[in-house]
Amino acid sequence: MPTTLCAQGINDNIERGQNSTGFGSGEVYSPFKKNPKDTTQQMLNVPQEIHQWHIGELLGEVVPVNADTLQHLFQNWHNTDGMNGEYNYLGNMGSPRESRIFFHRKALPEFNFLKPYDYFITPTDKFFFTDTKSPYTNLSYHSSGNKIDGDDRFRAYFATNAGKQFGVGFLFDYLYGRGRYDRQSTAYTNFSLYSYYRSDKYNFHLLASRYHMKLAENGGITDDEYITNPEKTESGSKNFGTNDIPVNLNKAWNRNEVYSAFFTHNYNIGFYRDRLVEVTDSTAQPEEATELSEETAAIPEGETAVNDSLAATEIQEVKEFVPVTCFTHTLDIKSDDRSFINYSQPKNFYADTFLRDDSIDKTKNLNIRNTLAISLLEGFNKWAVAGLTAYATYDYRRYTLPDTLPTSPTEVLEKQNEYSLNVGGVLQRSKGKLLNYKLRGEASVAGEDLGAFLLEGDARMNFKLWKEDAAFEAKAFIKNSNPSFYYRHYHSQHYWWDNDLDKEFRSRAEAAVSIERWGTKLSAGVETVKNYTYLANNSTLNASGKDYLNRIDVAQESENIQVASATLQQSLKAGVFHLDAELTYQKSSNQEVLPLPDLNVYANMYVKFKIANVLNTELGADVRYFTSYYAPDYSPALGQFYQQNPGDKVEIGNYPIANIYANFLLKQTRFYVMYHHINEGTGNRQYFLAPHYPISPKALWIGLSWNFYN
Repeated sequence: MPTTLCAQGINDNIERGQNSTGFGSGEVYSPFKKNPKDTTQQMLNVPQEIHQWHIGELLGEVVPVNADTLQHLFQNWHNTDGMNGEYNYLGNMGSPRESRIFFHRKALPEFNFLKPYDYFITPTDKFFFTDTKSPYTNLSYHSSGNKIDGDDRFRAYFATNAGKQFGVGFLFDYLYGRGRYDRQSTAYTNFSLYSYYRSDKYNFHLLASRYHMKLAENGGITDDEYITNPEKTESGSKNFGTNDIPVNLNKAWNRNEVYSAFFTHNYNIGFYRDRLVEVTDSTAQPEEATELSEETAAIPEGETAVNDSLAATEIQEVKEFVPVTCFTHTLDIKSDDRSFINYSQPKNFYADTFLRDDSIDKTKNLNIRNTLAISLLEGFNKWAVAGLTAYATYDYRRYTLPDTLPTSPTEVLEKQNEYSLNVGGVLQRSKGKLLNYKLRGEASVAGEDLGAFLLEGDARMNFKLWKEDAAFEAKAFIKNSNPSFYYRHYHSQHYWWDNDLDKEFRSRAEAAVSIERWGTKLSAGVETVKNYTYLANNSTLNASGKDYLNRIDVAQESENIQVASATLQQSLKAGVFHLDAELTYQKSSNQEVLPLPDLNVYANMYVKFKIANVLNTELGADVRYFTSYYAPDYSPALGQFYQQNPGDKVEIGNYPIANIYANFLLKQTRFYVMYHHINEGTGNRQYFLAPHYPISPKALWIGLSWNFYN
């Protein structure tokens, strides 16, 4: 591997989820230990060595990551509610979801309609690029149920190199969730192709993806008592299954088509210098060497080589390229196409119908973003203790919406164009032993977002606490942002608005302390939001005065909303017995506009041992729980979560969801058996993660992940 690349990855971030649990997965989880052991290190054949990294979306910086071979929590990888069950979702695998933990919610993408699908869609900066000494393939399969109501997900990841500097690969991902309830199926496919070239001076990364996602919408069940008190329903005296429960919509679908192309490349200017390195054998290359002195680095920072510890070593003198200045260009193109299809319009469901029944309820977005940057890099001499980057971004956005002509009912597709020109800078230190930090500022100087700005920073400091190695992390931001286009303008069959909105102002501060040997991490933070922008429920009573007709509008809360949060992550061990727990307490100052559960808990108790000294085994049970609250509702016609109707709100929560599992690792193969929702039918039976959307009943899951090197 080359020893340099412009804007190398920053130090560990306070955000959870820096270690990913799946190749190209959008779902991430932070183990309690900072750098969990990569089990590829158990394989002593050098041809099985791989390196992996992510690429920053803005400046194309390399962020090294651990290879995906971890056994722990593999049984939770496919869960739509997340690795630790923090997401609300509609009950079926792959259905729209939203985190209950406010500080874990991701920023709203330019195309709002994709946010609920972050379970399946892989952000560019979470995709895995791979350097491998021999062609590498990972196949994984997760399955539950049968051909009528079962769920299946198959993924194939392939990587190969053509020399030491150039690599290519692809990811294929197929998900089919038939659903335990009527009209709830999900059918998603993704194909992503990547390539890269990494050398001392010139580097590029290319990623192209295509997503096709189709979701059947049932509008929720008609009566929650089919779950909570089935004996009181009209089917109470009959034998009926979950797919016999009546639902609100019968012939409705949401469809999303996404195409994206990301290309970043840079050129480094610098000089060569000599240094001494220690290599593992006489045939090893300098980039495979280990560090001989504190002043030199023989492996690209953060990348872990897999070598035979029994191999002989020798000292060699090598030439090392030291970059001083880097020029970067990044091109990011996204094309999004979303349509809502409804062949059977229910009566007394929607308050408004703006288009004809045969109209196409559709919107499109094209986003082209170019970024140019110049960087003075960290570490080219002893005085360069931090890197400095200046950049400019031009963002072109085109939107297509249905509209009608003022003089006739003829329907047309209207196009609206926007642009934004932003400038910014980054000050970053990532190679320090005690203190590392990153500071970034950005402002919009022209276009639709004029006046928007962002100031953010994070830092990590290592220190001793009661003679233990500890780390302190801090993160903060202040930003003034323009609400998304689809909050300002949206036209569809049932919802229609054109709003003049104020900018949303947010400020947040977070801090965390972790002690690795104790398995402890404590974090806390507070955020203040002014002009919080949200989807408001303005449903109205029908003529009978008994039922509500659905209506959604965009609203802004002019008063400040504050959210305070604290999280404790604790890992305990006694022999083969383990207990991992995560407790989050949070409080919203305005539960009507921004409802949050006060407490969210995840606990995992298991025993860990080996069978016949070769089969790594985990046997355990885990549980998810959150206190009751008025969780956001879900709109099928919009494909988004929104405020509940104040006139007939329902609480969800105060119901634990428990799983038991057996999780195994044998050489290059991981597999598990899990019984999901084993406690179904107990307690108050309130197993809803969104109003009127019950989760699946108890079910047996199996999963397999197999690595090939050939």
